[in-house]
Amino acid sequence: MIKFRLLTLLFLSVAVVSSCKKDEDPEKQIAEFIKKNNINATKDASGLYYQIIKPGTGSFTYPGNTRITIKYEGRLLNGNVFDNGGGNEQTFNLAELIQGWRIGIPKIQKGGEIRLIVPPGLGYGSSAVGPIPGNSVLDFNIQLLNAQ
Repeated sequence: MIKFRLLTLLFLSVAVVSSCKKDEDPEKQIAEFIKKNNINATKDASGLYYQIIKPGTGSFTYPGNTRITIKYEGRLLNGNVFDNGGGNEQTFNLAELIQGWRIGIPKIQKGGEIRLIVPPGLGYGSSAVGPIPGNSVLDFNIQLLNAQ
């Protein structure tokens, strides 16, 4: 009787574990998201996907100490907004931001707008940060108001 219970418990445990959805490959998630939402995105050599909505004007070269003033919205791929800066302009040191932003924002100039689809390796990696689960692909719309 004990063997039967142990075997049943083992079988149920295996069934539960095998039915759990495994973490999907971020590259696959991004490709499906881009296709589903008909996004005309370009893939950077870093793995960042971006869509320049408006290039902006100027020829700023983004030195290491660049301060940017932006309006932005960050979403998970399911559409949930996790941050929007309170809808207000925000100023940051570009060098202190996630790698995806440090790569993507210099692709536009003042007055420009860009959409960044950031794989976990260029975002927060496997760490959960506030409402962002670990290994999340992030979708940002960023309006660059100023860079200096």
